[in-house]
Amino acid sequence: MANNSTSITEFILLGFPLNSSMRMLLFGLFSLFYAFTLLGNGLILGIICLDSRLHTPMYFFLSHLATVDMAYACNTVPQMLVNLLSPATPISFAGCMTQTFLFLTLAISECLLLVVMAYDRYVAICHPLQYCAIMSWRVCIMLSVTSWTMGFLLSFIHLVLLLPLPFCMSKKIKHFFYTHINENMVLAGAVSMLVGPFSMIIVSYMCILHAILKIQSREGKRKAFSTCSSHLCVVGLFYGTAMIIYFVPGYGNPKEQKMYLLLFHSLFNPMLNPLIYSLRNSEVKNTLKRVLE
Repeated sequence: MANNSTSITEFILLGFPLNSSMRMLLFGLFSLFYAFTLLGNGLILGIICLDSRLHTPMYFFLSHLATVDMAYACNTVPQMLVNLLSPATPISFAGCMTQTFLFLTLAISECLLLVVMAYDRYVAICHPLQYCAIMSWRVCIMLSVTSWTMGFLLSFIHLVLLLPLPFCMSKKIKHFFYTHINENMVLAGAVSMLVGPFSMIIVSYMCILHAILKIQSREGKRKAFSTCSSHLCVVGLFYGTAMIIYFVPGYGNPKEQKMYLLLFHSLFNPMLNPLIYSLRNSEVKNTLKRVLE
């Protein structure tokens, strides 16, 4: 550890090889997207807090998802914007480690929160009469705390394995944030924290689909599908990009391809999530209309 701190004290994140005019254009666009991300997720949080009718387990977990998305963007986008303005600006060794730790903590927590939200929908549709008993506030708090705690602990393990590695070669890194030093550990974590939770979500929705098909009325089926559609879109965006990043082999220039995918994963996903929930969720839309009127 002492050798690490004396040999490398800072890194330069190279990002995309762009000319100055393109960097300024992207700086403006990404700043706008960053503002929309904070505004959209902040609006979701505010609506849930202000409307007592949204004080239910479903929206309780949605508020945690919005918190993760805001923190996710705040962890990566500011450094990205700094690099666009001044590509040679270094980031400290401690800053890299902190960014890595927070990135993994938030990513794992979001994985688990999406599983918890799928379980909530499963109970609501497959066991509606027992919903209040199963999804009590004690259980909801326990599930959310477990998601955050697991994210923290697994990221801490990765950080412990990361710190002893020798950082004594080039301090230039081809990424906008620092995540792939210990690639084997990241891949192992990706397998366990993507495939496992995603499989649980698939099983939950298979049970949900089976229950919906048993509903006799068309209106009942429509309402059941509508409560799941937003979550399914978010799951598709999050797990789809993450699995492509870690499991699909790249062609041509795989490192550059992953940079673009990670850009989508860290910037566009958090921005799109509140948009998806506001457009596809009637309760959120109705509450938003009441607030704006």
